[in-house]
Amino acid sequence: MTKILIIDDEKAIRKTLIEILNFEGYKTDEASDGEEGLKKFSEKTYDLVLCDIKMPKLDGIEFLEKAKMLNADVPIIMISGHGNIDTAVEAVKKGAFDYISKPPDLNRLLITLRNATEKQDLVTQTKVLKRKVGKVQEMVGVSGSIQKIKDTIEKVAPTDARVLITGENGVGKELVARWIHEKSNRNTGPMVEVNCAAIPGELIESELFGHEKGSFTSAMKQRIGKFEQANGGTLFLDEIGDMSLSAQAKVLRALQEGKISRVGAEKDINVDVRVVAATNKDLLKEVEAKNFRLDLYHRLGVIIIHVPALNERREDVDHLVNYFLELIAQEYGQTIKQIEPKAMEALRGYDWSGNIRELRNVVERLIILSGKTITLEDVELYVLPRS
Repeated sequence: MTKILIIDDEKAIRKTLIEILNFEGYKTDEASDGEEGLKKFSEKTYDLVLCDIKMPKLDGIEFLEKAKMLNADVPIIMISGHGNIDTAVEAVKKGAFDYISKPPDLNRLLITLRNATEKQDLVTQTKVLKRKVGKVQEMVGVSGSIQKIKDTIEKVAPTDARVLITGENGVGKELVARWIHEKSNRNTGPMVEVNCAAIPGELIESELFGHEKGSFTSAMKQRIGKFEQANGGTLFLDEIGDMSLSAQAKVLRALQEGKISRVGAEKDINVDVRVVAATNKDLLKEVEAKNFRLDLYHRLGVIIIHVPALNERREDVDHLVNYFLELIAQEYGQTIKQIEPKAMEALRGYDWSGNIRELRNVVERLIILSGKTITLEDVELYVLPRS
């Protein structure tokens, strides 16, 4: 059922709109001014907003600007009894779906709501298809650190500069790497990922550079390495701090000369690869401990992007929770569940030691185990540690 937030300082107008829309099968919520409306918009999920322009505390245009920063996809229809062409144009320029004068014509209102709902459905379907095809999730958050990362990606992605992404496990380093590739000039080429921590030290060179048949005991046939597979695209070296020193030397040569050699081969192979690396370790400390090459560190770290822990950007928790509520509901083919403000507050104060990966798992758990609305009791029962 489509859920509509009605924001108007006139109680009679709100009551009339609620009666009409409820009769037409819409679910409604209300706010008496822009400030209350913005608070509800940030805490709950709505399919559509009807917003007056002339209001105390926060007027409709100010609400529109702030709401679009929180969620640009929700259609917002402006309504006003003090309207003129300039106001309507300004509202549409700032992202309003449409503008309706008071008292609203019932047929015009219902047609506009239907059109806005259809547009929202198309936006949602497009996002789902893009995720299925591109498999690149959104980078969700409004914190300064996330905005800085997005700005850096926009500047760096079109170049061939190597990037080193740092941060704790689960913060989304792989997502940053995927967006660098997605926004680069190499996005029609492959993005090949290698988890350096998951490959035994004796096999990492074969994994990266390939090998010739018979080059070692278990080499029963020729193998093409990740560098060759990523030719013309991006090679993502995850957890590079766990790579052996011998493999580091070969990676350094590949970066310096644009050439690799398969294990057991005598001939060099030219490769055109952009390398993006990630680590949860302090590589300079690893250099001091002689576990990592300083020259490789400088080759990889042309641009360094640090992804902060979720506990360092708690203002993003609400947005991430709502994002995963929608995403997981789509994956399960279910209606999006609402979450009570007190439940959201509890999640905001939780110690997210597992970062975004843990948050996603928690949201999925709450969707499965809670009722129609996720309550504080659900969070206390299924999320918070028991004393």
